[in-house]
Amino acid sequence: MDGDRSEYSDGYVVISGNKIVDVGAGKPPAYPGAQVIDGSGCLITPGLVNTHHHLYQWITRGLAADSTLFEWLTTLYPVWAGIDADAVHVAATGGLTWLAKTGCTTTTDHHYVVPRDAGDVFEAEINAASQVGLRFHPCRGSMDLGQSSGGLPPDHVVENLDDILTGTQAVIDRWHDPDPGSMLQIAVAPCSPFSVTESLLRESATLAREAGVRMHTHLAETLDEESFCKELFGCTPVEYMERVGWVGPDVWYAHAVHLDDAGIETMARTGTAAAHCPTSNARLGAGIARAVDLVNGGVTVGLGVDGAASNEACSLIEESRHALLFARAKGGPQAMTVRKALELGTVGGARVLGRDTEIGSIEVGKLADLAVWKLDTVAHAGITDPVAALVLGSTPPLKLLLVNGRIVIADGRVITVDEDVVASDVARAHRDLLGKA
Repeated sequence: MDGDRSEYSDGYVVISGNKIVDVGAGKPPAYPGAQVIDGSGCLITPGLVNTHHHLYQWITRGLAADSTLFEWLTTLYPVWAGIDADAVHVAATGGLTWLAKTGCTTTTDHHYVVPRDAGDVFEAEINAASQVGLRFHPCRGSMDLGQSSGGLPPDHVVENLDDILTGTQAVIDRWHDPDPGSMLQIAVAPCSPFSVTESLLRESATLAREAGVRMHTHLAETLDEESFCKELFGCTPVEYMERVGWVGPDVWYAHAVHLDDAGIETMARTGTAAAHCPTSNARLGAGIARAVDLVNGGVTVGLGVDGAASNEACSLIEESRHALLFARAKGGPQAMTVRKALELGTVGGARVLGRDTEIGSIEVGKLADLAVWKLDTVAHAGITDPVAALVLGSTPPLKLLLVNGRIVIADGRVITVDEDVVASDVARAHRDLLGKA
């Protein structure tokens, strides 16, 4: 995924500290004292980048399995209202552990449910990311438009505007690390047009730009949302976002399913990016995003698994496959290649997050975020093209996952946390939360 899209049928990658220092074909030069990992039978790719998630939902999977988005939300909001810092830590640990096992080295999280007296839910998920070892871009989400004011969420799960702005600034001040090689960067993320006020959108944009952080929100996920925006604001969702200052190279939208040509042109013209979440969109019956039109129109596109309650698999490499399959279902077999699908999940995601000078490709000077996939097992042995094997085949086991030069997965097993303990904790937290609801 470098600028030349180099591929080596037999090659090497050399890492020193947290950086890639050499890449090439054939056998590497001698490095006295180096640790050598044999990748025979494997495919090495950049670590995958997840541009949209809701980690807290990991403990609410399987609910409202046959519902539309709005039905799903109204079913789950009362459950989510009971989360606290402990539940968020457990859920985030489970979700991040599984993301690692599907090749993810960098992930965002859009956390917008902040119940009163829940404790510090942002510290909880940030600590989980540190323990699992993934590069983390948590987004301080928010909702201030409850049902009594015409919004979708119940009043008891929304915050007031002043508390949101104060809380968002506090998260940025405490956690955001803008330095090169950063493992932790914050974004500002009001939830969606049907759960936040215009004042929150405008003031959060000002806050984010003064702090120098990125901006994220859901947009154009369903036709219901488009009807909501036209009825209340007299315009499409993208036109509304442009009106309130939510376009630009520091902004990315989750989903962007229902866009007209003018909306795509606006995103391209302003440098606004998109997180394509094909599995979640299909699970909720929201539709198929115009990912090919977005890419061809000059919009930066990455991939996202979305919240675990609308994508129980949460496999990031599966998102590459589903992006390809849905694109071809609409546009034929030439609509998206296997390499373009892998590109969306690597360098595409890195561009969405403004990190493409550091991650997303295997190049000298880039950070050592790498996935080493085993393609010599019965599921993949004999597939001619290893990229086709990865994208079109079942999810391969990982021989190795490196994040910032640190081993997170070795021989298919996460070594930073105990997977069995994590699974037990998740099951307990799921039971406790449903019991509380």
